[in-house]
Formats: sequence, structure tokens, C-alpha cells
Amino acid sequence: MGNHTFWISHAPTTISRVKDLINSNLEFTTCSDKRYSYSEHQENYADICQKWVVIHSTLMHKREEKTFNDNLKKDYKKDTTTLRKLYSIEFACEPDARAAAEKWIKTHSRYRFRDFEIIPVTQKTEKLRGRPKIGDPVVISFSISTTIEYDDEAIDQERLRLGRFVLATNDPKLSADTLLTYYKGQGSVEGLFRFLKDKSFRVAEIFLKKNSRIQALAMIMVLCWFIYSMIEFRLRRVLARSGETVTSQTKKQTNRPTLKWIFFRFRRVREFSVVIGDRRMTKIANMTDELRKILQLLGPLYENYYS
Repeated sequence: MGNHTFWISHAPTTISRVKDLINSNLEFTTCSDKRYSYSEHQENYADICQKWVVIHSTLMHKREEKTFNDNLKKDYKKDTTTLRKLYSIEFACEPDARAAAEKWIKTHSRYRFRDFEIIPVTQKTEKLRGRPKIGDPVVISFSISTTIEYDDEAIDQERLRLGRFVLATNDPKLSADTLLTYYKGQGSVEGLFRFLKDKSFRVAEIFLKKNSRIQALAMIMVLCWFIYSMIEFRLRRVLARSGETVTSQTKKQTNRPTLKWIFFRFRRVREFSVVIGDRRMTKIANMTDELRKILQLLGPLYENYYS
């Protein structure tokens, strides 16, 4: 993108440095929005000087903590089952048994072993009944016997990263508050792309070969999004200021309707003409009181169109 383009990105935890930051004990500063706090760091990644800001969200922390506690119980049952399978394996020597136990606990870092033992198991080489007699050839193998318990330090370390994420930017002058505001604002833009994919827009039915026509269609789409967003913003603002509400899809009153729902409400409004003698009279059908209220709130230009 070059050195003259500023960008903001959610840094993925697949980057080891990001993972280290999220797992670190950091000092956080409260944002202007009290629900968030941040910790700033200067990094050089992919030969680009960047500002990485670790954000902690209290709402996200509560949401993730509930899921984390539920998963602790589920994972314990699942991990206990895999440990039982390890019990059933007979190893050729004691080091092999110990290495298998260490491998298991390494991949299940939230536990530690309790009452760990490696037990020798004696078996006859020939399949004869009864216990082996003195001097009979035998084979000695080794099995693992242990139980597990939670490692409180490891659990606390996992809890430490709940509610955290890293935002990166190549604009060093951008404050953490502004960075977070810009990042959260992308939801509105993505919402418009969902609108583009909606079947009512019927974009999938359009096929264009020439680049110039594709660009022209894209320009028209952006213009449509702009008008759509402005009308929705205008209606929501006037509803909030006036204290008025409209009926939502769930039959409840709201002051934040989507414009798509308002369009749906107006779908039955029709203009028709009545001819009496030599006179032609234009009428509007299916105009309810609530639809008139919406037009009145939007302003005279909208009222005149339907009058």
C-alpha cells in the first residue's frame, strides 16, 4: 500500500509477538470510554514501524469468561477420557512411559499430575493359565498411573488474556482512543456490504464483462449506499430528538429502525388515477397513519412526493 497510506488492522494472534503481548502482565490506561483500557507498544513488523495497542474490553472479558468457565468443565471430561487411553498403553521401558506422560501434560498445560507413578507390568511370553512360575520367561512392560488437577497458575494465565485484542497502525500520531473509535466504526461499513449481498439488491443477476462497466456499477452502488445511509441516519436522528417511535419487525416500538424495514412498510403504497367524466384524479392508496408520521418526520420534500 506504500508509505503514504495509513491503515488500521486487527493484529492476528498467529503472530508470536501478538500472542506474547496478550499473555503479558501489562499496565493499562483507561480509555475515554470507560469500558475499554489500553497499553501502547512500538513494534517493527515486516520492516514497517507500527504502533500496536493492546485493548482490554470489560464487556468482552465478561462474555469470554462465562464461555471459558463452561469450557473448563467440558474439557476436563474430554481430557480425562484421553488420559484413560494413556493408562491402557504398555511401554517397553520406563523412560518411554515418562516421555509419553510429559508429552500429554505439555499439550494439556492447564493441568498437573497428582500421585504420578510408573508401574511395572509382568506378563508371560507363553499364553498359559495361572501365574508365571519361578524361572518361566516373562516380559516386563510399564504403564502410567496418575490423576490430574488444575494448575491454578496456568488457569490464571489463560484468564489474563480474556477480553484482550491488539490493534495495529502505521500512523504513530494516532491516539489509542481514536484508533479504537475508527476500528469500531468499520461495523457500519461492513453492514452496508451485507446490504449489497441481500437478495433485494439483486446484484448476483448482473453480469458485466468490461472493466469500465463494472466500475460504473460500483459507483452507482456506492451512491445508493450513501443515500440509504443518510436517510436512515436522518430518520433515526429525528426520532431520537422528537421522542417518537415506529413499529419494528418484532411488533415493538423503536427509534432505531432500519431503512430496509421502512422500505418494506411502504411496499403496499400505490398511486392510482380515477377518471370521472373528463377529470382525472390522482390518489394514494394504503397510506397508514404511521407511514404519514414517518414522512412528516423526514420533512416536506418527502411529504410532497406522496401528497
